[in-house]
Amino acid sequence: MPGTYRKERLDALLAAQNDDGGWGYFAGKKSWLEPTVYSLLALHASTDDSRWNRGWNLVRSWQLPDGSWRANALTAEPHWSTALAITLHCVRQEFDQSFHKGVQWLLSTTGEESTALSRFVGLFVENHLGHDRKFAGWPWVPGTTAWIEPTSHSLVALKKAAPHVNSGELRRRIVLAEGMILRRRCADGGWNYGSREALGIHLPSYPETTGLALLGLQSCPEAELSQDIARAMSLLGQTQSRLGRAWLGISLRNLGQNLPEDTRPLYPRDVLSTSLEALASPGGGHALLRPAALPA
Repeated sequence: MPGTYRKERLDALLAAQNDDGGWGYFAGKKSWLEPTVYSLLALHASTDDSRWNRGWNLVRSWQLPDGSWRANALTAEPHWSTALAITLHCVRQEFDQSFHKGVQWLLSTTGEESTALSRFVGLFVENHLGHDRKFAGWPWVPGTTAWIEPTSHSLVALKKAAPHVNSGELRRRIVLAEGMILRRRCADGGWNYGSREALGIHLPSYPETTGLALLGLQSCPEAELSQDIARAMSLLGQTQSRLGRAWLGISLRNLGQNLPEDTRPLYPRDVLSTSLEALASPGGGHALLRPAALPA
């Protein structure tokens, strides 16, 4: 049986499930893909199949013809949370046509600064941000620049998908995205949202982005993360952010760190934080976001 902290959060998630099977960012609000996926992960193996399957079927219904996923029922544009749907397919062990179409869409998407045209223009225009354009990540929305958070979500998805997809391009994109994250590490050992510095000034790292960057770097053979783990532990001890603490907890546990269970009170209306807190708790399913070693 889950501990009290985790059980409170699982019960709150069950109470917040919408009639369509999904979850909103706040209880009682319309369903979105991101809180639905993380609620399903938190509830994985903890609820009856009918409740879980309703959410799964809703996620499946939101895939677009090009293989991407929409953010909710009212939008029709491809969205970064396609990566989360792929991760959920891997947890579900459903490697069907929908899964493969989603993977191919993710592989076809890159930050605008890494496209061939942008790299060519970069030969003649000063790069004020100092980004190495060949290390491609993922944007929030296609046609825009790459950021740490969507890149980390996409890395988790592709690393979990890799044993089931025979693709040299998939492995190439993993290496490039890991290189992007490592090269955007802040001087203090953590990560900001997209850059390590601006106008020559070092930027500070933040809890949420540091936790997600470390999650994306799991199983990276070239990453020496001791300084980054120390920074993450420091941020965990300082931050009051529920999302920050949850992402740090998930990544640090997956990297082998022994953490005490959080004891902060539940705020049940905040569905995303509630689901991530459940995942971050001991035995709470954080390992569902841990990829196996990549095939040789």
